[in-house]
Amino acid sequence: MDSNIKILVVDDEAKMRKLVKDFLSIKGFTVIEAADGEEALEIFYKDKDIKLILLDVMMPKMDGWETLRAIREHSSLPIIMLTARSEERDELLGFNLGVDEYITKPFSPKILVARVEAILRRSSLGQEEKIASGGIEIDKTAHQVTIDGKPVDLSYKEFELLTYFIENKGIALSREKILNNVWNYDYFGDARTIDTHVKKLRSKMGEKGEYIRTIWGMGYKFDPDA
Repeated sequence: MDSNIKILVVDDEAKMRKLVKDFLSIKGFTVIEAADGEEALEIFYKDKDIKLILLDVMMPKMDGWETLRAIREHSSLPIIMLTARSEERDELLGFNLGVDEYITKPFSPKILVARVEAILRRSSLGQEEKIASGGIEIDKTAHQVTIDGKPVDLSYKEFELLTYFIENKGIALSREKILNNVWNYDYFGDARTIDTHVKKLRSKMGEKGEYIRTIWGMGYKFDPDA
């Protein structure tokens, strides 16, 4: 994992913080420590590079639940709760408040690290599921497109085509390349089918349709800045 990834470890037990820090540091993570919820919030508000929080439930001054509520008002950052109590009621409360994962003490440090890595992988994949350019936003997971905040109804292939254009912004794309990537080599008809789809796509995009520029004798280029 990337050593630039910062993890905030919040626990009132210094020994527990050191144990977690040692194992995470071996894997290349940068670890910041906090001894209670108040200190954790101070760090959280100042440091915008934190990618995940390990949060103990039972702490003085401000417990894990209060800290969690405060963080969730500002961020959907992944949070793993550490608890000595494995009661179902507590776990349900945690999930309702937006906990991503629950680990009961005592735990295997190796399992903790594995869960941290798994959550970070999931969250980084999630970030890539939304792309935007020139007022056009694509949500791949929900399969939705908005232009200047207004939803646009596209067919499956129009959606795939627009996604491919935006992911290759500013690059001149041949019809053959578009066909190979959007139709996945399984289309044996005329490459001019792309022209038909582009025409429909442009009309649905309104003024933004001009962002898809024709490269004569070659194909197309998505360029909102030209």
